Amino acid sequence: MFFQFSKKLFIGLSCFLFMAGLFIARYFIISAQDDLETQCDLTNVEASEKTLSKEAFRSLLEQCKKFYEDKNTQIEKEISKTASDKKTKAQAIAKLQGTIKSLDNQIKQSNLMIKGLTSQISDTQSSIVKTGSQIEHTRGSLSNLLQLRYEEDRKTLAEIFLAEKNLSDFFDNLMALEGLASQIKDFLGDIKNLKTDLETQKTNMDSEKKDLENVVLAQSLQKKESSKKKQQEEYLLQLTEKEYLKYLEEQKDTQDKVSKIGSMLFELLEVPEGGIKLEDAIVIAKEIGKLTGVRPAFSMGILWQETRLGQLKGGCYLKDQKTGDGVYIKSGNKAPKTMKPDRDVPIFLKLISALNSAGFLKTDAFSTPVSCCMIKDGSYFGWGGAMGPAQFIPSTWALYANLIEEKSGQSPANPWNVRDAFLANAIYLKDLGAKSGDYDKEINAALRYFGCTTSWCRTNYGRPVMTVASCFQSYIDKGSMSVDCRDLIF
Repeated sequence: MFFQFSKKLFIGLSCFLFMAGLFIARYFIISAQDDLETQCDLTNVEASEKTLSKEAFRSLLEQCKKFYEDKNTQIEKEISKTASDKKTKAQAIAKLQGTIKSLDNQIKQSNLMIKGLTSQISDTQSSIVKTGSQIEHTRGSLSNLLQLRYEEDRKTLAEIFLAEKNLSDFFDNLMALEGLASQIKDFLGDIKNLKTDLETQKTNMDSEKKDLENVVLAQSLQKKESSKKKQQEEYLLQLTEKEYLKYLEEQKDTQDKVSKIGSMLFELLEVPEGGIKLEDAIVIAKEIGKLTGVRPAFSMGILWQETRLGQLKGGCYLKDQKTGDGVYIKSGNKAPKTMKPDRDVPIFLKLISALNSAGFLKTDAFSTPVSCCMIKDGSYFGWGGAMGPAQFIPSTWALYANLIEEKSGQSPANPWNVRDAFLANAIYLKDLGAKSGDYDKEINAALRYFGCTTSWCRTNYGRPVMTVASCFQSYIDKGSMSVDCRDLIF
């Protein structure tokens, strides 16, 4: 007995603890969401930059960006559901409108039939009254004839001789009276039958009219009920439309916050692992485009061709500052002509030192990825050493560093920082003659950016850049791109 009681107590306690755990977990989840909602308010985020360390502020931005991205995903689901509800309600309203219209037509037809029956009943009633009058009149005539017949039968022979010249005349009158009486009886019978038929018709028409009136009453009730339902659906549709517009407004606000926080994050983050997200790249390319006048899609086309929007970080490390040789990162083998020693190596060493001092990099000059020297037809072509998503060689970066710092407000300019890389790319393209919407000027600027203007470079670098740029332009304009573009870019 004690064992059974203990077992029940244990099960009950376990259930209580389980439910309590769920409640507490839900409480903390809701509390955490409320905290994030407060922390990620843009005013609070901007204020946090002054009080938090760089790493803590970066972590907050990453959390807030994910928070608003998740919120945007949820809002999209609600928008989709609300749009479906709108469609369902609109279809229900259209169906009810059709029902009401059909009932209106049926009621009109039934009322016309009732009107026709009413007229027929009235005519039939008049005929019945007239027939009744004829019956009474015929009965009076028949009664008079019968009275005459009776009086003739009661005459004595003397009276007959005195009244009639001939006995035959008396019998002729008697026969005539008898024949007329017979005809009047037949006529009276016909009139009675006619009256009976008319009364039967009237009864049937009265019944039919009553049935139709009941039908009209039922149809009117159905119409009233359908109209009431239609009004309810229209009211719900109005509420759904308001809810739909509210979600759209919330979505725009959330997307604006994602964009804003993304831009703030760009200013802190170096190129993320796996490259820059397309949506993030579009946000910053548009922002830089406003500053420089360079078409965002064209700028992104160059960055895609150079590093696949930051996916390719460079395949070599500089190892020998005197010769400029390096090693291939994957194999560890020697990589000749990794960086031009007299032109770029000193600038590169100074830049890496400055970036480390500012806390922008955590690698030394000999473990920071740069591009390798190109190999064409089995021979080394030019020099490597290009840095970051925009693939600037150190000496070219040095030419634009002050201008980048002036526009970004951050020093030193960092070729591995997404915003700085986009800014450098657009400023350089502008100097190379890129003009938004001018195909020839853009492709010529692309070739000069690459450092090669031959027909081979035009085919293998310039044209792919312009093709990819058109794909990005389509995505910017329409929010989507063709399957061919996706296969090419992703």
